[in-house]
Amino acid sequence: MREVNILLHCLICFFAFLAPVFVNSEDPYMFYTWTVTYGTRSPLGVPQQVILINGQFPGPPIEAITNNNVVVNVINKLDEPFLITWNGVKQRRTSWQDGVLGTNCPILPNSNWTYQFQLKDQIGTYTYFPSTAMHRAVGGFGALNINQRSVISIPYLQPDGDFTLLVSDWYKIGHKEMQRKLDAGIALPLPDGLIINGVSKGLKFHGQQGKTYKFRVSNVGIAASINFRIQGHTMTLIEVEGSHTLHEVYESLDVHVGQSVTVLVTLRAMVKDYFIVASTRFTKPVLTTTGILRYIGSKTRASRPLPIGPTYHVHWSMKQARTIRMNLTANAARPNPQGSFHYGTIPIVRTLVLANAAAKINGKLRYTVNGVSHVDPTTPLKLADWFNIPGVFDLKTIKDSPVPGGPSVLGASVIGVALHDFVEIVFQNTERSVQSWHMDGTSAYAVGYGNGTWTAAMRKRYNLVDAVVRHTFQVYPLSWTAILVSLDNKGMWNLRSQIWSRRYLGQELYVRVWNDEKSLYTETDVPPNALYCGKAKRPA
Repeated sequence: MREVNILLHCLICFFAFLAPVFVNSEDPYMFYTWTVTYGTRSPLGVPQQVILINGQFPGPPIEAITNNNVVVNVINKLDEPFLITWNGVKQRRTSWQDGVLGTNCPILPNSNWTYQFQLKDQIGTYTYFPSTAMHRAVGGFGALNINQRSVISIPYLQPDGDFTLLVSDWYKIGHKEMQRKLDAGIALPLPDGLIINGVSKGLKFHGQQGKTYKFRVSNVGIAASINFRIQGHTMTLIEVEGSHTLHEVYESLDVHVGQSVTVLVTLRAMVKDYFIVASTRFTKPVLTTTGILRYIGSKTRASRPLPIGPTYHVHWSMKQARTIRMNLTANAARPNPQGSFHYGTIPIVRTLVLANAAAKINGKLRYTVNGVSHVDPTTPLKLADWFNIPGVFDLKTIKDSPVPGGPSVLGASVIGVALHDFVEIVFQNTERSVQSWHMDGTSAYAVGYGNGTWTAAMRKRYNLVDAVVRHTFQVYPLSWTAILVSLDNKGMWNLRSQIWSRRYLGQELYVRVWNDEKSLYTETDVPPNALYCGKAKRPA
């Protein structure tokens, strides 16, 4: 009988181990091999070094369907370590694939590493980009579009075409020169211009009069918020970073650094060419770039003036942000409605108030969160956590809220929370420039925006019914933004400034979502091909 029980126990363990494989076995795999190199392009008309993927700038798009498994073999031919992060991809149960230095050892020059993750229960417009050094400033970014499965309905008619626009601010200096300036404590100047899909002008999108087209617009820049508009046309917002929205009509839309929106545009105007315009927000001077929407059969070029967009106007942007709301009756990537999760009735178990600030540490410019400027240890935080390696980080370095008058210090910033905690995070912006924050591994309800200093009384202003779920959150100058998030994805997740020079100089931290259960249903084991560095050694 003892032998039978042992055999039964082994069979149960075996099938429990394979259960995730069985669940995913019907979902298709998409395989890519990407070679990352330097190359020469002229985004602003001046030849300069950029980062190419398979010779492409921007990098090749990933066009996927919900629940696809994505396998990307990245071959690093740069002269520096390199990683790619998947902006907005939730990567259920596995922060091992996140592609940031807190979870992954970098891919060394002339070596490769293979990412593998599932686009589980997601639909929408996302991006990918380099997370190491200042690489993001010179390329390596691309589109990651996830379409719905055939069994899932969408809350709008199928469009007649699909266009992707990657809008970015751009510098004429290279990423290594940027790093030298930042390392010397010199802030970066205003960008030199804007580009769309790697070019500053001449990009054309063709459509048929009377047809409706989907425009996926992502801000893949490193510093500037942008406003997007199309001459002579209105735009109907349908999706924000994986959430179906109410179908509000806009003449122009603000898209902050790291954010993505999707709109429908119906070609109801005369057959001719029209300007597509992107311009910077909250900058002096205002930078502008254009593309062309060309009606098929057009013989008339687009003519000026360009459609007017907002420039500084903080209140205008904040007011627009409040109009973006969830469509509660629409399906998500699964059959259940988006509004079936009644987040406004869930008790908050913890509040984090995260205040950004510029500081001088050791005589040089750094950026802090609650007085701590993050420095990546040589041992990734995730590996240190998994293998219980002491001396890499602790959970006492950073406080839940800023300490007035406290010193600014360097450190490995990690906040520990329990799996499934429902947390309120308030981003407090103490400076006169707009901020943009991103959280890996999950999405959150953007429930409130307000001027001044946040207090508990501000909760009365929260949208607790139909706030949009997203992964990147703008924080206006001298203002606050509040989000509510269910931390149901176990792992070590990066919470960072999307203003890349600030992130490079320490404006980020990690959220350790943890429980003491060892289960493949909550977190996968360390991948067999995991890279090891620092104090982490490959197990014998």
